[in-house]
Amino acid sequence: MKYITSLSSLGSAVGIGAALAVGITGCGGQTGQQNETTQQQKQPAFVVIEEISQGRYKIAEEFPAKETRIILKKLDGTERVLTQEELDYLVKKEAAKIEQGTSELTKPQEAQVGRQGMGLGETILASAAGYMLGAWIGSKLFGNPAYQNNRKAGYKSPSTYSRSKSSFKKSAVKRTAAKKGGFFGSKKRSGGFFGGSRRSGGFFGG
Repeated sequence: MKYITSLSSLGSAVGIGAALAVGITGCGGQTGQQNETTQQQKQPAFVVIEEISQGRYKIAEEFPAKETRIILKKLDGTERVLTQEELDYLVKKEAAKIEQGTSELTKPQEAQVGRQGMGLGETILASAAGYMLGAWIGSKLFGNPAYQNNRKAGYKSPSTYSRSKSSFKKSAVKRTAAKKGGFFGSKKRSGGFFGGSRRSGGFFGG
């Protein structure tokens, strides 16, 4: 894979976030859970993935953003942004594992006992960016009950998961409110093709 230059000179992942997350919109039954996840994550995300042991990763931080960015923080302390080419490669590779039934994302939780973290592709698809990047995988992933449970375990701590869920929920509410005030908003349009003003003359003139 082609990797970009390390961004370790920018300091911690929080520092990188400050440099890249311009335009951030927010910080802070199985079917129902799936629908909620889908509604909250149909938007770009800024995600920090941390390597916790060799080749094993967890989600350290994430929140809504104007475009998806994933920061990878390595064991040696270096951080870098994953390129679109890398993301495409990792998601497609993980999709093949899902198809074969070998992905940790779709295995029962009892099969995960003793494991800390997941592979990089699995962690990406467990993150809030997973829906945006892997929506084409469809029900093989997002409709799988094991995925819903395993993705929670993909976060560094329960509080990290809770903060993420809360921030995306608030962002979804704001987006819905913005749409309601858009094209079909509450302002009455006068005149026009079916406007309230009486039109004199013309095809339907009085």
